[in-house]
Amino acid sequence: MSNSVFQSVIVQLKEISDRSFGVIDVEGTVVSSTDVSLLGERWADAALKVGNASDSIVTFAQKTFKAIVGNSNFFEYAVFCTGDDEAARGFCQLAYIALNDAKTFYEEKHDRGTFVKNIIMDNILPGDIYIRAKELHFATDAPRAVFLIRQVGHGDVATVDVLSGMFPDKLQDFVLSINETDIAVVKQISGSGSAEELEKLASGIEETLKNELRIRTVIGIGTVAEHLRELADSYKEAQTAIDVGKVFDTEKSIINYENLGIGRLIYQLPTTLCEIYLGEVFKKNSIDSLDQETLFTINKFFENNLNVSETSRKLFVHRNTLVYRLEKIKKLTGLDLRQFDHAIVFKVALMVRKYLSSRETR
Repeated sequence: MSNSVFQSVIVQLKEISDRSFGVIDVEGTVVSSTDVSLLGERWADAALKVGNASDSIVTFAQKTFKAIVGNSNFFEYAVFCTGDDEAARGFCQLAYIALNDAKTFYEEKHDRGTFVKNIIMDNILPGDIYIRAKELHFATDAPRAVFLIRQVGHGDVATVDVLSGMFPDKLQDFVLSINETDIAVVKQISGSGSAEELEKLASGIEETLKNELRIRTVIGIGTVAEHLRELADSYKEAQTAIDVGKVFDTEKSIINYENLGIGRLIYQLPTTLCEIYLGEVFKKNSIDSLDQETLFTINKFFENNLNVSETSRKLFVHRNTLVYRLEKIKKLTGLDLRQFDHAIVFKVALMVRKYLSSRETR
């Protein structure tokens, strides 16, 4: 960020009051001021106090400060006004609005990270992507992967710093804070960009955050974007991967959109259509009439590819016992799980019921 942008706004503030206005950076150095004699002074204690209360106005040494935060929600600069009275608070707030708007405008025009974030958040018109990319000398057709890292339980403000250390190439890779729990990583890739390679990279992210910050994460991976304009779709796919995984793959912490299978289709269906489907499949008895032991048996049968002998061995029951249970399921539902077509119908029905249950708990 160029300090000249701040200085051009600061100079205009002379007209609203005889107070002195200025800007300090994160180390407390005065980088812009209406009082040129203050330029270069370092107020480390003031910066520390502002950093500890970055969301509010603070007073220190007869001056009033308000932080200007960056994309990572960290204190980057602070505007100040001389005085610690109510008038100073008002002037400081006005100066903050003017300087923050100037900073935002500058970043949107010159900052690559903000440009990429605007793309994935759909905050830029498709036609403007080409224009802005040309201004920033940004390659439009390089393949890029989008990872959405969601912190589970609690978010840690240091996560962005750790991820930035993992992806230090600021010209090609971008670590973008989305909200308190979500961080997007847009990485330019080389080679095939296969699912295995992307999942290996996601696994490295997961392990690093677990070891360094002791936080648990769920990571969604979108399909590789071959062009800048496809980044928004890839980001949405990473979001969908996490949402679908939360329903159908609760044990997985890394979910690739390309591997969602039929769960992706079910997730997009209206609930009314899902309820109709369950009613058509289970004409005799509702799926809810099946007890937990029966459902466990069914899931094991599916896990072992409808193999009666292998399933009975895994369940530690006699083969005839399993056959008896399957016959019981057939009488209750009208579906013989030993027949492939019936098994598919039942498997889809189980997934639909799981999806409806997840919607009920929201």
